[in-house]
Amino acid sequence: MSLTTIQWFFGVAAAVLLGFSKTGLPGAGILVVPLVAVIFRGRLAAGAMLPMLIFGDIFAVLYYRRHAQWDKLLKLIPWVFTGFVVGTILFLKTPPKAPHHKDIMDVIIGSIVLIMLALHLVRQKFGERLTPHSIASIAGAGGAAGFTTMVANAAGPVMTLYLQAMDMSKEEFMGTSAWFFFMVNVTKLPLYIGLTYVLPHSPMMTTASLRFDLIMFPLVGVGILFGKWLLPIIPQKTFNATVLILAGIAALNLVI
Repeated sequence: MSLTTIQWFFGVAAAVLLGFSKTGLPGAGILVVPLVAVIFRGRLAAGAMLPMLIFGDIFAVLYYRRHAQWDKLLKLIPWVFTGFVVGTILFLKTPPKAPHHKDIMDVIIGSIVLIMLALHLVRQKFGERLTPHSIASIAGAGGAAGFTTMVANAAGPVMTLYLQAMDMSKEEFMGTSAWFFFMVNVTKLPLYIGLTYVLPHSPMMTTASLRFDLIMFPLVGVGILFGKWLLPIIPQKTFNATVLILAGIAALNLVI
């Protein structure tokens, strides 16, 4: 695998940020998507990220497993799988993105996140009346999370906004998020492998991407340790504000 110096720089930054997002600031994970896209174009970028994500998820679950709020999580699962189905169909039906053209899926994902961010800000003004406890709002959040994670590993902002609306502590936020992403990413692995065999002209994974993942695993570990060190000392209000700002920046980046 031959990469330029710039590509290696972006790869290192992506790996450290990915690990950091799993144990420190979850919103930082979405910044990994454009960094990996510099190295692996099109759908292969999503597949190249997945093994690194699972590696980080394992440590996040080990660190925060006792803090998960399963009642908030389980009600999302059926809708997440609905989003998986929609994302898989789109992969099968839409052609790969042409070079130097905007990917319509990026625009869709970014728009979903911006809408959810706007609803979250409205909820802060009007209080618990707009907290997402209804079946429709849970279905919307779960479906959006399943779709965005399937097509681009980009469910971080969606889950950030959903979990923030539940008024969790930062430890509960991290534990619930850790279990969610561990389950969905492990589930996605056979789907990505299957799509690679069904669409060999537009693979989700290659031997080159897997070699890249193996090289990046230690750097993901560096980010994991840094995030684990930071979380206990960052104030709750700062944590809440930072993850929302990162979600908004990521959404604008996807749209623009």
